[in-house]
Amino acid sequence: MPNHAVSGARAAVIACGLIAATSAGAATLAERFSASHRHPAIEYGTRIRTDRVAQLNARLRTGEATLSFDARRGFLTAVLDALDVPVESQTLVFSKTSLQSDFIGPDNPRAIYFNDDVAVAWIRGAPAIELAALDPQQGVMFYALSQRRRARGFQRPRSCLECHVSDETLGVPGLAVGSAVIDPEGVPYVSIPVDQRTPISSRWGGWYVTGDTGLGPHVGNTVATDPDEPMLLEDEANFNLPTVEGRFDTSGYPTPYSDIAALMVLEHQTHMTNLLVRTAWEFRVAAHEHRATRGLFRRPGAADGGALRMTVDEDDTLREAVRALVDYMVFVDESPLTDRMVGNAGFEAAFEARGPFDRRGRTLREIDLDLRLFRYPCSYMVYTAAFDALPADAKDAVYRRLWQVLSGADRDSRYEHLTRDDRRAIVEILRDTKPSLPGYFGAVRR
Repeated sequence: MPNHAVSGARAAVIACGLIAATSAGAATLAERFSASHRHPAIEYGTRIRTDRVAQLNARLRTGEATLSFDARRGFLTAVLDALDVPVESQTLVFSKTSLQSDFIGPDNPRAIYFNDDVAVAWIRGAPAIELAALDPQQGVMFYALSQRRRARGFQRPRSCLECHVSDETLGVPGLAVGSAVIDPEGVPYVSIPVDQRTPISSRWGGWYVTGDTGLGPHVGNTVATDPDEPMLLEDEANFNLPTVEGRFDTSGYPTPYSDIAALMVLEHQTHMTNLLVRTAWEFRVAAHEHRATRGLFRRPGAADGGALRMTVDEDDTLREAVRALVDYMVFVDESPLTDRMVGNAGFEAAFEARGPFDRRGRTLREIDLDLRLFRYPCSYMVYTAAFDALPADAKDAVYRRLWQVLSGADRDSRYEHLTRDDRRAIVEILRDTKPSLPGYFGAVRR
C-alpha cells in the first residue's frame, strides 16, 4: 500500500473546510456563548460546585474518604476507583498540549481516562494529575491533584481557562480533542478540532491508536520527521496496532492500549459536553435579562411537540443553540466509517454495561463501529446530570425539537441518515429508560 502525505498546510485547509463547508460545524464551532462566564446568571468561578471531584474533595477534607498512593502511578489508581472511571477508557496522546507539556512526548504520552462526566489525565513522572469534571449547573470544572504522598486534596488552577475557553469549546469553559501534525518531540506544528463529524483520514494526529482500525487511512501513531516540510504519513505500519508495546516503554501505564472505540466516544462526548453547557447558559442568561425563553419549537397551545412553526417571540440565539444540540445528539453530519473498526481493550463491553437498558435489552450505549459510532444514533449524554439540570424551558425546547426529528415531522435531508427503524428504536429505548421523557413521545409512524 503506498504512503500518502498529509502536510501541515493541508491540515490547516481541513480545519477551515470543517467550519466553512459543514453546516453543523458552522453552526456550532463558529458560534460562541453570547455572554461571559462571569455573567451574573453564570458566575462560573464563584458559585457552589457539586461535580464529582468537588464531592470527593469534600469527603477527603472530612476524612470520609482517603486516596491510596503507590510509587508507580501515585494517586492515579485510587482516583479512577473513587470517581468510577474505567481503566479501559485509556487513550494516549503525545502532543504537547497540557500545562505539563514538558513531560509529554511520543516516548511518554499523556493518558486520558473518562466516564460521562469526569476526565482524568495522568502523565508518567509529572508532578500532578489533571482532571475535568462536568458540574450539572456550572459546566466543566478543572482540577489538579499533586502527586505527592501527602497531597491535600484537589486544587483549581486558574490557568486552565487560558486554553479551555475558545471557539472549539463554543466560548464556554469546556473540552476539545484535536488532531495535530507534530514533530518527533511532540511539539505541534498545526492542529484541527476533532469530533464525530471529522473525516477519519484527518483524525488522531498526535495520538496512539490501538485496535482494528480497518483499511481506512488515518494519521495516528506517527510524527513528522522533516522540519522543513512537516508531514504525517499514512502508513500501513501505523494501522491496526494491537498494543502500543514496542512504540515506547509502557512501564507504569495501567494498560498497553489507546483504544479506538474509547477515542471515538471521547471525540463525541467532548463536543456534546460543550453544547450542553452552552445551551444551559444561554437560557440562564436570557432568563436573567428577561428575554422570552418559553415556547421554542411549539405553536401556542400545541401539546404534542410536533409543530414546526416559530412563535413570534422566539429568540434566535436560543433556537439555534437547541438546534445545534439536537442535531449533534442525533449525529447529523457524522463522518461515515470507511471500514469496520473494533476496539481490543475491553472498553466497548465496559461502556455498554453502564446502560440503562430498555425492556428488550437495548441501550443507547451500544457501539457499532461498522458504518457509524453507535447502533442507535442518539447520544447517551441524555442520561447525564447536566442534561437533567438544563433550565426547564431549555429542556422543554430540546425535547420538543428531538421529537420533531424522531417522529419524522421534520423531513429535512440532514436527517435522512435516521431510518424509521432507527427513530422508532430510539424512541422506544428513551420511553423505557428516561423517566422525564414527555408523554408526547409516542409511536413513530412516518
